[in-house]
Amino acid sequence: MPVEDEMRGRSVLLKQIQEARKIIERHQPKSLAVLGGDCLVSLVPFSWLSERYGDRLGVLWIDTHPDVQTPKQYTNAHAHVLGALLGHGDPDLTKAVTRPVPAKNVMIAGIHDPLPFEAQFIADHGLRTCSPQQVRDGAQPVMEWLKDSQIEVLAIHLDLDVLDPHNFRSLLFAKPGRGKHDFGDVAEGKLNIPDVLKLIQEVTTEKEVVGMTIAEHMPWDALNLQEMLKQLPLIGG
Repeated sequence: MPVEDEMRGRSVLLKQIQEARKIIERHQPKSLAVLGGDCLVSLVPFSWLSERYGDRLGVLWIDTHPDVQTPKQYTNAHAHVLGALLGHGDPDLTKAVTRPVPAKNVMIAGIHDPLPFEAQFIADHGLRTCSPQQVRDGAQPVMEWLKDSQIEVLAIHLDLDVLDPHNFRSLLFAKPGRGKHDFGDVAEGKLNIPDVLKLIQEVTTEKEVVGMTIAEHMPWDALNLQEMLKQLPLIGG
């Protein structure tokens, strides 16, 4: 997709945001689950939940990256979504968030080695974080965040790239034949599925989950097999 005013595929993304909002408004849900797509799929559902639950809503962002960049740092909007939910960043994204989530109600778990802009944003807004090792050790920062806050319900964003691409292969970073520097040397996941499940099970003993997003699934083997099948006799064509 072309870059439009510093954002790749801006017009298409805005149309999708509007359509997602219409669907949610039609059904008026108390809770939402979203499967598939990149991290931007959390924007409209979590914005809706923020309107519904206000300051009672907490956002647990399970991700290697904080997703707080703007088009000036990176043209792909999947890296902007948490910033927009906080009320910061590109106007076309922030206007989709009528009630921004307070920074104190956000926890980023699984993050490590943020880029300089991201680290500064986290510091400036007082966002709380939990490293991969802390997640494995019982996620104490997450549990303390839940106890310290006024949060009653949770929206959980799970970016599958929080997983180690050596162990879970259906990720962008596990692209077959990739070069060491193909993805700009950004942080890559260090957790495994049992680590993530344990974290989510721990938080659900404390709070009700009203939102669940799973994003960034990239099944390379299935995609490559599909392309191969298209070219086989009796099957392809």
